[in-house]
Amino acid sequence: MDEAKNFAWFDELLDTQMKICRGSGVLIKENGQWKIAHYVLSIAVPNENVDELVQIKEKKDDKLLMELKKNP
Repeated sequence: MDEAKNFAWFDELLDTQMKICRGSGVLIKENGQWKIAHYVLSIAVPNENVDELVQIKEKKDDKLLMELKKNP
């Protein structure tokens, strides 16, 4: 079996209810059919808006990080 012929990857630019998003993934061919092995959806944030986004997320992220550190 030639491994290179049984894997593929892709990325896509999507217009969603969250506005512009990017999806990317890896496909594996099993029994002649392509199946998604891994998929990631990301919200596109312009660089000039990152600081504002971090401020919006900060309290919830800090709380979650504290919980994760308590329960490794």
